[in-house]
Amino acid sequence: MALNTLTLADRGQRFGLRLLTRAGSLPVMNNPEVRARVETLLYKGSKHAFVAVDAAARRSFKRRSGAGAPTRNPVTKPRAQFDLTPSEDQEMIRSAAAGLADEMIRPAGAKADADRVVPREVREAAAELGLTLIGVPGELGGIAEERSAVTGALVLEELARGDMGIAAALMAPAAVATALAEYGSADQQATYLPAFTGDGLPAAAALALMEPGPLFDPLTPATTGTRRGADIVLSGAKSLVPAAREADLFVVSALIDGAARLVIVEPATAGLTVADDPAMGIRAASTGRIRLDEAVVPAANLLGGPADHLDAVRRARLAWAAAACGTAQGALDQLIPYVKERKAFGEPIAHRQAVAFTISDIAIELAALRLVVWRAAALLDQGKDAARLIAHARQLTATHATQIGSNAVQLLGGHGFVKEFDNERWFRDLRGAGVLEGALLV
Repeated sequence: MALNTLTLADRGQRFGLRLLTRAGSLPVMNNPEVRARVETLLYKGSKHAFVAVDAAARRSFKRRSGAGAPTRNPVTKPRAQFDLTPSEDQEMIRSAAAGLADEMIRPAGAKADADRVVPREVREAAAELGLTLIGVPGELGGIAEERSAVTGALVLEELARGDMGIAAALMAPAAVATALAEYGSADQQATYLPAFTGDGLPAAAALALMEPGPLFDPLTPATTGTRRGADIVLSGAKSLVPAAREADLFVVSALIDGAARLVIVEPATAGLTVADDPAMGIRAASTGRIRLDEAVVPAANLLGGPADHLDAVRRARLAWAAAACGTAQGALDQLIPYVKERKAFGEPIAHRQAVAFTISDIAIELAALRLVVWRAAALLDQGKDAARLIAHARQLTATHATQIGSNAVQLLGGHGFVKEFDNERWFRDLRGAGVLEGALLV
């Protein structure tokens, strides 16, 4: 399949009506505002006429040669003044993601967590809305007109407001597609991106940086790669990889020639095995463990350079912080009406100073985390150094997002200890958001 080189207008004319017909049947599209925004987005060139991944089918990739230099998203156009207000296009995509979270992800969250699988209809709905390709340029078949970490953060926040585990499962392939678009060579883009952007089934994929063992540092992975002629021999293990058993493609990190690098690895590679790796949180993502035992891949599978690996680590950490904002917002939205309606000693518990102050603390900490995430994403979009703010977002997530989850459970009393309320699940998810590496990308 050749790369799609149609203009945005051409793709809108070719695929817009077909997508509108498919998307029109989704529950989220019953909201007039969401439908209007999505229709506008589609006419601007969103191209996603595909269905959910068939877990039983694995892809094979035929190597193709790209024409000229790789295609990259342009840097976001700077604004005249400091302003984090989402643009019209960003608000469209955000509204679509919010509708999906409210109408499909939230109701499916508890069962998806228990079964450790995302319902097929949720995957289909997310695919129809085209969320996987928000980081892929229009010239490569995606919907991005510019590189926008802010857009990615907005989408992740809204999806995770419904359920973080489902959000991680849905957006794991987006991380790989974005990595190919931003770090890949023209040949790599020609070989692998059509599996994400074509008319057929989208690829299931995962960005695997996390490793088992204490004191893991993603900048110095224990997984190693040794050059052997025109090949690289990989040895090591990756843990907590979303949908590892069903993946069509992996991007793993490894220490090669003394530097951390990203490597494209296909599941059929000899020496690669996959095992189940269930976790305390994000259980809907059906995490697994990859074992690389002298797995041989072509040196041409190196994705980007050492600087790109560092960039991926930072963007992944920011992505998890954005997801934490969404889940924390979900917890706050559930807490406020509960404390107003729950009565003790003849009055709502919200009248108790300790309860009111705790709710206020949650709102303040969440607002602070969101501001740092948006500001860091905006700096990335401008091509500026956001390392310090990303580190702040990571620390705030590990400290305050975890505390928000704990306080939400505490305020529900006995209800916080049972699965009748979502806060029990969200607490487990928020515990992981500040320590997980890879998997997501903005």
